[in-house]
Amino acid sequence: MKWINSTGWIGFIATLTLLFTQGTRDENEDKQYFQAFQNSYGIYAVPIPKHISFAGEQPPLNDPDVHERLDREIHVNTYWQSNSLLLFKRANRYFPIIEPILKKYGVPADFKYLVLIESGLTNAVSPSGAVGFWQIMKGTAEDYGLEINAEVDERYHLEKATEVACNYILDAKSKFGSWTLAAASYNMGMRGLQNQLSRQSAANYYDLHLNHETFRYVFRMLALKAIMEDPKMYGFHFRPKDLYPPLKTKTITIDSAVADFAAFANIFDLSYKTLKYHNPWLRQSYLTNKTRKTYEISIPVAEE
Repeated sequence: MKWINSTGWIGFIATLTLLFTQGTRDENEDKQYFQAFQNSYGIYAVPIPKHISFAGEQPPLNDPDVHERLDREIHVNTYWQSNSLLLFKRANRYFPIIEPILKKYGVPADFKYLVLIESGLTNAVSPSGAVGFWQIMKGTAEDYGLEINAEVDERYHLEKATEVACNYILDAKSKFGSWTLAAASYNMGMRGLQNQLSRQSAANYYDLHLNHETFRYVFRMLALKAIMEDPKMYGFHFRPKDLYPPLKTKTITIDSAVADFAAFANIFDLSYKTLKYHNPWLRQSYLTNKTRKTYEISIPVAEE
């Protein structure tokens, strides 16, 4: 390499030294970073409660299949942190509405977890057409007396939909003799569940081989019950102010048509959006109300 003079050799050596030093520095930084990652991050197996029940009915956790299905749902809901944390937030707002209605009808309080897995406490619409917090199908809603038309859909009315859910659950409990089977029937229908009980010569939810969704159904409720009754046990930390507060409202009664709900909202210094937020069962910007039926409209009350 005669073409490299003394100055060139010095530069060449300096470049090699710099590259080697940089490579060593990067390697040390990577080692430190990986060590910090190992020291600060961990994923842990979540314990299953030794004693757990749904509406007073205990799952046979000595059955490996039952144990592993519950294990799955507890892990899924523990490590799906964003979704579970939102459920805590929404439950703080809506459980105080749902729980007294369950109690009024004599339905066990554990059925509040059914509404969590049905809709996440949102006014969801399923591909099959089930609507609202309780995911009620149109035919079921009409059978139990809810009004559904182009202008009104009471499946979006939380209190009325909860009453329908209670009546359905009570009918299912009377038919099947078990709260757990009543819950399963809420997912697949009473006829569908009865067909499977007869076909499989079974009398217990935990003995049934069912479709994937209904197979998971009760276990998802059990998992959410365990997590929500002892959030810190499963790594959830929040303050009361982090949760969504109950909505304070007053009721306005109307028995006539409303030509324009935007103008109606302005009477109460509300936006149209706010009126619809508190009354999602109103499906149009007007109400013809040809039969002069009495409706109760919720109006938010300002915080004092």
